[in-house]
Amino acid sequence: MALKRIGDVLLQEKVITKAQLEEALKSKEKDERLGETFVRLKIANEMQILKALENSTGVQRVSLANFTIDEFVLTLVDETFCRRNVIIPLRIEGNRFLFATYDPLDFSVIEELRIMTGYRPKAYSAPKNDILTQIEKYYGFTRTLEALGVKQNIMSEELIVEEDDLDDTPMVKLVNQILTSAVFQRASDIHIDPLDDKILIRYRVDGVLDIVREFPYKILNQMISRIKVMSGMDITETRIPQDGRIQTLIQQKNIDLRISTLPTVRGEKVVMRILDLSGSMNKMNAIGLDPREEKLVRDMIAKPNGIVLVSGPTGSGKTTTLYACLNELNNPHVNIVTVEDPVEIKMPGVNQVQVHPEVNLTFAKALRSILRQDPNIVMIGEIRDVETAEISIRASLTGHLVLSTIHTNDSIKTITRLLDMEIEPFLISSSLSGVISQRLVRRLCSECSYEEKPNEIEAEIFHKHHIEIDHVKRAKGCPSCNYKGYAGRVGVFEVLPITKEMQKLIAENKGLSELEKQAKKDGMKTILESGLEKVKDGITTLEEVLKVANE
Repeated sequence: MALKRIGDVLLQEKVITKAQLEEALKSKEKDERLGETFVRLKIANEMQILKALENSTGVQRVSLANFTIDEFVLTLVDETFCRRNVIIPLRIEGNRFLFATYDPLDFSVIEELRIMTGYRPKAYSAPKNDILTQIEKYYGFTRTLEALGVKQNIMSEELIVEEDDLDDTPMVKLVNQILTSAVFQRASDIHIDPLDDKILIRYRVDGVLDIVREFPYKILNQMISRIKVMSGMDITETRIPQDGRIQTLIQQKNIDLRISTLPTVRGEKVVMRILDLSGSMNKMNAIGLDPREEKLVRDMIAKPNGIVLVSGPTGSGKTTTLYACLNELNNPHVNIVTVEDPVEIKMPGVNQVQVHPEVNLTFAKALRSILRQDPNIVMIGEIRDVETAEISIRASLTGHLVLSTIHTNDSIKTITRLLDMEIEPFLISSSLSGVISQRLVRRLCSECSYEEKPNEIEAEIFHKHHIEIDHVKRAKGCPSCNYKGYAGRVGVFEVLPITKEMQKLIAENKGLSELEKQAKKDGMKTILESGLEKVKDGITTLEEVLKVANE
């Protein structure tokens, strides 16, 4: 019945012809689903089949890569059933049991799930390999915990530890599964937090920390020891903070992990920063600059000399912007040298220097040395002190293009920060080409965002900034975005090119208010104004913009 129906759906949606359906029915192997036969014979691909099912039956597709599965639902359906029928439970919603399947027209599976769980099943569709990956990921956790003597109590949903000796091999698997799960969910950081009676595992995804798992406190020391062994730390030292590094391959991706431990009153806390070294380098047009801002930045970095600064708080994407600029400038005809702490992404054709303060290789000392290496372009990870700032500015005056980051709140304050460092105003005015201030906001999920009229407060804010708007987009939440309403992040920018008029004001050591007036005359959009444009374009929400911009 289900086999005939999927064929009918694909015929109806004109994905296949009658002749192809007959060919597939003849060629179908034992225990093979008809959809799999179409894929094997290259009559149709998985996405065509899933789209046809969605159009014809209303069964929504779900992006499992962005979805965090509720642990409780895994206890309702065993792994064997999931593997046999290519399904993965998702969550309980009211009296409904949500699950993803490769074949949403297999009604016998839906009936079995109804009897097995006691809930009304609701199917979502997903590619077969995505489902099998999730089965391995989530049920693999369960098997590993059982090997560690940890069992899950279905009634209370609490983890109980048996008193058996903990085996080392399962702990190796458990740590690996925590790392794999974090990479799968696109997390930037993993937090292991000891509480009085349990351990919290939290992932930071799109800038937001969420609890993803809880483990019993008993396994904390063994977990921390395993991480220390992997990152080359001293496992006998628990009284002082330590730093380490792991380079590994996870899901065919080269991953660099920066590990930091911190002794607390409840035990050692661990934070792991995840850097995906295999990720493609961001292009200038992919970081969130609008066409006008992109042209301004390209003009800044096209100059043969001068200094371009990127400002913003920690975690605002400054380094990503610098790498995007370097990516644009990188070619065999220029010598690019960087000084970084740490070197986050290795770029072919670029000479990258890692700072080592313990052997007195600081930013300033490394910068002095690399200026003798005949560079055209110099990138400095961060201007942290007066000495580095002075050398950078002098390097830009002697025919080098210098790119760097600085911790200030906006573009204009970057100029006053350099003045506070007691750098002569005439040096700043003659060397500074431009400042890019930036923040990151969460991007609305394309699957579930919807349009709505702006409320009174929103309308007032847009009107105040002379932006006409008749609708805004809201975040609703769906399986694709793990019910958060957002998926991924995008940059919001404030680009300040240093014009001749601005140079004159800086050289005359004018105050902040006069610099701001001139920047407005030159057409600079503030972080808030750029953010409002992204709200108008349906990329993000006003709430996200107001988190990072002052109003």
